[in-house]
Amino acid sequence: MCSLKPLNNMRRLYPFLILMLLSFQTLSRAHEHPRSYSEVQVGVILDMKSWAGKVIYRCISMAISDFYAANPHYTTRIAFTTRDTKGEPLHALSAALDLLEDTKVQAIIGPKSTVLEDKANIPILSLSTSPFSNRNPNLLGITQDETSQFKGIAAMVDSFKAKNVIVICEDTANGREMATYMARAFQEKNIHVTYTSLISTSDSNQQVREELHKLQTMQDTVFIVHAPPSLASNLFSFAKDLGMMGEGYIWIVTSKTTNYLDSMDAEAIESMQGAVGFRSYFPSSKELHNFLLKWRKEHYALNPFMEFKEVDSNGIWAYDAVYALAMAVEMVQTATEFTWKDLGNNIGTSLLLDEMLRVRFHGLGGEFKLMNGRIISNAMEVVNVIGKGDRRVGFWMMATDEFLKEIKKPNSSSNQGLEIIIWPGGTTSINPKHRKLQRNGRKKLRILFPGSSRFQNIAQISVNPRTNVSVLSGFCGDVFNAAFNSLDYGVGIEVVSFSYKDGITYNDVIQKIYLKEYDAAIGDFTITANRSLYVDFTLPFTDLGVGIIARNAKDSMWIFLDPLSANLWITTSCFFIFLGFVIWFIEHRTNEEFQGSAPQQLGTTLWFAFSTLVYAHREKLQSNLSRFVVTVWVFVVLVLTSSYTATLSSLLTVQQIGMKDFSIGFFQAISPLGGVVNNKFNAVEAWSEKLYAPEDYAKALATGKVEAIVAEILYIKSFLAMYSGADFSLIATAPTTNGFGFVFQKGSPLATKMSTQIAKMREDGTLKALEDKWLKHKSAVMSMEFSSPSPKILNLYGLRGLFIISGVLMALALLVSMIQLVCEKWHIKDKIKMLRCILHRSSEIHAHDSDAESSV
Repeated sequence: MCSLKPLNNMRRLYPFLILMLLSFQTLSRAHEHPRSYSEVQVGVILDMKSWAGKVIYRCISMAISDFYAANPHYTTRIAFTTRDTKGEPLHALSAALDLLEDTKVQAIIGPKSTVLEDKANIPILSLSTSPFSNRNPNLLGITQDETSQFKGIAAMVDSFKAKNVIVICEDTANGREMATYMARAFQEKNIHVTYTSLISTSDSNQQVREELHKLQTMQDTVFIVHAPPSLASNLFSFAKDLGMMGEGYIWIVTSKTTNYLDSMDAEAIESMQGAVGFRSYFPSSKELHNFLLKWRKEHYALNPFMEFKEVDSNGIWAYDAVYALAMAVEMVQTATEFTWKDLGNNIGTSLLLDEMLRVRFHGLGGEFKLMNGRIISNAMEVVNVIGKGDRRVGFWMMATDEFLKEIKKPNSSSNQGLEIIIWPGGTTSINPKHRKLQRNGRKKLRILFPGSSRFQNIAQISVNPRTNVSVLSGFCGDVFNAAFNSLDYGVGIEVVSFSYKDGITYNDVIQKIYLKEYDAAIGDFTITANRSLYVDFTLPFTDLGVGIIARNAKDSMWIFLDPLSANLWITTSCFFIFLGFVIWFIEHRTNEEFQGSAPQQLGTTLWFAFSTLVYAHREKLQSNLSRFVVTVWVFVVLVLTSSYTATLSSLLTVQQIGMKDFSIGFFQAISPLGGVVNNKFNAVEAWSEKLYAPEDYAKALATGKVEAIVAEILYIKSFLAMYSGADFSLIATAPTTNGFGFVFQKGSPLATKMSTQIAKMREDGTLKALEDKWLKHKSAVMSMEFSSPSPKILNLYGLRGLFIISGVLMALALLVSMIQLVCEKWHIKDKIKMLRCILHRSSEIHAHDSDAESSV
């Protein structure tokens, strides 16, 4: 057995070696001519390991052989310089650079590349079917632009009255570019691409299955496939296994796959039954018939036991392009009467490009004509994959943007449109808009429901005793059911409860959706930016933000003290006493009303000071200094009394606690709110406690364990629906969160569709009706309207400016009064001293006079 392996390997190489030998013999025979001729070098860049590269190279060789056999008198011959890319992009790039730097090469035939587009200074015959990104005049597209069929596909979808499609493309730069072109074509017909699925040829079978399963859960059933044959074969095989090639589905395939239907195996064709494809059209002709006979003859001559594969569209286009190039080369030399050796590179390539644009002839693919640097095709063939092959159902006429059954027939009403199409499932008619999927024929949507919420009116799950099926209810459940049922999705729902354990958060539920263990999740899920990186949320169906709930303030006989803080009460009282002292000090010496016994003076002083509070002081002030002090203080009292009156009025109207620093009780144990409390409510987080149920809320507030609880507004509404609004109130809100939304897998179009339905429900009042059903208190009167924030109590810090000014002026007045008193005392002492001196002199004179009289 071991000795036979090398022999078997050699046998496998025989067909390829014989093919290469015949190709070189064909080229050599074409070059053998007794007359002298000019040889023109042309570069060829192909992947010779692939079947497509072998086909193109063979067609190029046949074109050279046929052309010079039909024109033996021509004085030019094309010689090829071949570069094998070996299927590697880097090799193709290297080959392109090598040929561009080779001055002997007058033209290049090969794939599209950035280097060829940007740096080409010789004619480039590109085999790329994608549109060119730049307008290099040297770049010539010898294949049909694949974007030309997108208008036809959009017109076909529009004829079904379908408004939404799903596009499936290869996950490459070209695939993503084509998806963009298709979206534009559909947009012109008001058709929306709800989802673009990008699948790579390197994806595992499991990844392709998962992607198709995601597409299976979507409402849209019109699929547009733009992928190479190898990827399309796997795709349709898995789609058939999942039941997606049955009745109700529409599959439209582009020429990227359909052009190679003849080379696809029987198993792939079997999985594509009912698909409709657009294919490049080559009109029947004697030249094409003879070429195909020659192709088959040479194939069977190489190896009669090798599986036969028909020539594809790229081979036919390459044949015609080389035929045109050989004509242009001869025309350049004939027109200039110089040989190619005598022509400069710049002159020769410029003339060659001009002649290529002028060439007109009837080739294998029909009329060969380049317009705006691209080959022009007038029609595309529309085929229906049926049985072991395909059946033509009509043509898409690109010039007139219409479908015809036959091209050669007159343009009559009977020729308009397409023949009857047999869709997947064997049906000839389909209405995807009203298609119903059988529940037992499709996998149900697996909906995850977190069982941690104890707010029964928000979300709850129960089991129907008759059907033993889990049923969602509560506000969240009813909103989801109403939105989902309006989609008319026709697929069952399997609700799975996710039991809560300590240490588990809603992020763990989000992770299960991200890992595609479940299709969606329903419940009180807060929409956050971080979570949106892994899953898709619907529009919020609740109010945005969080709120603070607190116990209502009880009636108190001391409520009149609440408008002012304790430090402000004390400071104001001290200033009243200080004012009385200052006025007494200034007035009591000269004002009789401030004189008398000590108790009388004390009473008068205090009465005057506190009577300024109500502007009832009647004592007349004699000093301008005391009048100034009282005027300033009366202004302070005016501000105090006005502010006190306003604050007390608010407190009596809104019986609730003031917005002062408070300790917090923390909300749901699995809530993602975090630090919004400190940031938005100026709260002192002395401690926090996890509260799970409305009963926990009520107990914590009633016992005074916490002064307030911060939670999502929907939780607060749910709590108020269970407990009397006379006991608890929502005292403040802040738009710090995005509300609750339903969770779906990343990229799921259901998120968009459900969002649309939620928006409609909000507009038509359905959402408000469901909220009233579950969250409106049914017995006692409660505070349904959000209360305005509690009035801020007055404190010393806010009014410190008034007290500073008043205190400084009082102190200055007191100082001035003391100075005046001192001055007055010094002035009196001087008068007494002078009086004593006068009295002393008077007594001395009187004594002297007495002595004189006695002596006499």
